[in-house]
Amino acid sequence: MPERVDAVTRQGPDGRATRWDDHKADRRDRILEAAMDAINEGGSDIGVKQIAERAGVPRSVVYRIFKDRGDLDEQLRARIIERLMQYVAPALLPEGTVGETIAHAVETYLRWIVDFPRLHQFLGTGSPSHRTTGSRVVTGTKTAIALQLTALLEAILTKLGKGTELSETLAFGLIGLVDVSVNRWLSNPQHALTAEQLASFLEVSIWQVLDGNLRRLGIQIEPSTPVADLQ
Repeated sequence: MPERVDAVTRQGPDGRATRWDDHKADRRDRILEAAMDAINEGGSDIGVKQIAERAGVPRSVVYRIFKDRGDLDEQLRARIIERLMQYVAPALLPEGTVGETIAHAVETYLRWIVDFPRLHQFLGTGSPSHRTTGSRVVTGTKTAIALQLTALLEAILTKLGKGTELSETLAFGLIGLVDVSVNRWLSNPQHALTAEQLASFLEVSIWQVLDGNLRRLGIQIEPSTPVADLQ
C-alpha cells in the first residue's frame, strides 16, 4: 500500500484539483474586472451584490474566492495598479533630454488619472462605505517606484563623481510631491487648475527640486541635457 501511495504522489496533483484551480482563477479575474468596470462607470461605492451580478456569479461565490470585503478591495487595488503600471512603466524609462523625461513621465501618469479618476481615487481611499488607508499594495508600489528612482539618481551621481547619500531622500521626496499634489487635485472638485496646468506645475517643481539639490553638490545640468550624458 505505501508503494501505491508514493506512486500516486509522484504523478503530481489530481487533474480535478488543477481544473478547479483554473476555474477559481477565472472567476476571480471576472469578479475583479467587473468591480473595476463598476467603479470606473458608477463610482467606488459598490456592493458585493452589484459586483457579483456584473460578473455573472452568485454573491456566495465572491465570498468563497475572497476572504472578506477587505480582501476583495485589496486584490482589486492590486489589479488597478497592475493596469496603471502597464500604462505608465514605459514612460518611467529615462530617454531624450532631462526635461523630456520629466514631462513624458508626468503627462503619461496624469493622462491615466484623467481617463480613470475613480479607479485612482479608489486606490487611495477605497469606497465611501469601506474606507481604506495605508494599503500595503499601494504603499509597496510607491516604494518600488521611489527605489527605482533612487537607483537612477545613484547611478548619475556616481558617474559624476559625487556621493550618493542624498539619492533616496530626493527620490522619495519627488514621489511624495507628485502623489500629494495629484491626490488633492483629484479629490477637490473646486480645483482651479486644469490637467495641463497641473502637469506644468509638476514638471517645473520636479525640475527645480532636482536642479536645486544637484547644484548644492556642484552639479549643473539643464533641461536640455541628454539623459545619456548622465548615465
